[in-house]
Amino acid sequence: MKRVCIIGASGKLGKYMVRHALDKGYEVVGVCREKSIKKLDEFKGRISIVSGATNDHETIKKAITGCVGVLTVLVPWGVHQYSSGTVQAVFDNAQEEARLIFSCGWHITQDGKDIYSKSFKRMLGFVSWIGKLFRLIEIKDQEKACELIFASDTKWTVVRGSDLEEGESQGLPVWSDHVGDSILKSNMTRRVDFALFMVEALENDKLNKKSPAIVGCQTHSALAHHSNRKEKNETMD
Repeated sequence: MKRVCIIGASGKLGKYMVRHALDKGYEVVGVCREKSIKKLDEFKGRISIVSGATNDHETIKKAITGCVGVLTVLVPWGVHQYSSGTVQAVFDNAQEEARLIFSCGWHITQDGKDIYSKSFKRMLGFVSWIGKLFRLIEIKDQEKACELIFASDTKWTVVRGSDLEEGESQGLPVWSDHVGDSILKSNMTRRVDFALFMVEALENDKLNKKSPAIVGCQTHSALAHHSNRKEKNETMD
């Protein structure tokens, strides 16, 4: 049985990833803080849990040893380089051929070709300012974390999520290389499906060294995109 580690397993996204990974037959090791272990009670006897800070090297080393894949929720909490510290701990301790899958938001850009609306930029600026003022989040450190990933020669994928909502699964999200593409216009994904994309990426070599921006497969923009492409193909025929 293939073993994978889920860093940030006790969060909403993390728990969905645990379920998907178990459904696919993986042996799962979850990493979370000591005070959050109870959030994983529904998986008692089905997963192993390593408690500790996700940017702590010893914690991460213990958790990911022997894992063929590592799924990491990059959270920008606090002002102590939590995201970049977590990424570095993963890189320093993952086995050579492991698939490393990271989650973040659309605001991360790999090549600078993403196109953001003015409202999105204003929202991001406001969140960054509030987070820094109250020492709650560190958007710049999440950006630094992704820069470390993009420069790495490991087998990585950075999954960039749109706005999220709860609800039953609609299926595997669709994606684009760049924010601003018409397929992403709806800007909404079910959280359970974001988790599904993360787990599916473990065995999708086409996503190696890519940062797919995802959106729900049943959103208006996704359906319109596929309809337009189908009409174009029929016209060409």
